[in-house]
Amino acid sequence: MTDTAVQFAPPTSGSAAWRRFRRHKLAMAGAVTICILALGSVFGPWLLPFDDTFIDIMQRFAPPFSGAHVLGTDELGRDILARLMMGGRISLAIGFVAMAIAMAIGIVVGTIAGFYGGWIGAVLMRFVDAVLCFPAIFLLLALAALIEPGVLSTTLLIAATAWMNVARIVEGQIRSLRERDFAVAAEAMGSSDMRTMFRELVPNAMAPIVVAATLNVAKAILLESYVSYLGYGIQPPVASWGNMLNNAQIYLTSAPWLAILPGIAITLAVTSFNFIGDGLRDALDPRMDIR
Repeated sequence: MTDTAVQFAPPTSGSAAWRRFRRHKLAMAGAVTICILALGSVFGPWLLPFDDTFIDIMQRFAPPFSGAHVLGTDELGRDILARLMMGGRISLAIGFVAMAIAMAIGIVVGTIAGFYGGWIGAVLMRFVDAVLCFPAIFLLLALAALIEPGVLSTTLLIAATAWMNVARIVEGQIRSLRERDFAVAAEAMGSSDMRTMFRELVPNAMAPIVVAATLNVAKAILLESYVSYLGYGIQPPVASWGNMLNNAQIYLTSAPWLAILPGIAITLAVTSFNFIGDGLRDALDPRMDIR
C-alpha cells in the first residue's frame, strides 16, 4: 500500500489540484471503477429478477453465462451477481464508515500529541507505537474472538485497528505547523487551544489526511475480507465479499467462479482506492511530477 508519510507543499487551489488529479490516468480509472462498483451495489439489486437470498435449488452450481443467472449460482442456487452487489453494499459501507471513525480518532490523537508535545505527546505517541507493534490482522482477530460478529461490531473493530498510522501522520504535520506564523498569530490574538488546533492547524494539514483517508478505505475493505473469510466477520445469510470467499473455499476445484468473482471485486476495489490515493498525493503536492 502506498506510503502517505510524505512532505506536502502548502495547500493549493481546488481547481489546480483537480487538473493535476485529472491528468493522473490510473487515479481517474480508479475513481470510475469505484463509482461503477458503488452504483452497482446500491442500485443493481433492484434491477435483477433475483435477490441475494432467493434459492433456485434446480440451478445449483450453474456456471456463469449459462442461463438466467448471468454470473452463475452458488451451492444453494443463489444468484452470484445479486450476492456480489449486496456484498458490495456491506463491504464498501464498512470500508467508508470504518475509515471515518479511524480518521476521527487518528486526527484527534495526532493533533493533541503534535500541538502540546512534551510528556503528553510522548505518552500518546508511545501508546500508538505500542499498538502498532501488533500486526493489524492478529489484533483484529483477537478482538473479534471476544465480540459477537456482525456488521456494526466488525466496522468498529476495523476502525479500532486502523487509526494509528493516521495519528502518526497528523502528529508530524501538526508539529511542523505549530510554529508557523499563522498559528502563532492565532494564539497571540487569544484563540483557545481547541480553536487553534481544529480551526487553524488541522485544515492546513488536510492534504495528507485526505490521502490517508482514501488508503484507509482500501485497508478496511481488506480487513473485512480477512476476518469474514476466517469466519469472524459478517455472518451468513448476510453477504459480503469476504464471506463469499469463505463459503467458496471448499468448491475451488468444482466451482472456481464462486471464489474468483468476489476475489475480482475485492481486487478492483482495493486497487482502485490505492490508485486514487496516489492521484490525490500527486494532485495535492504540486512538486510531484504527474505522469
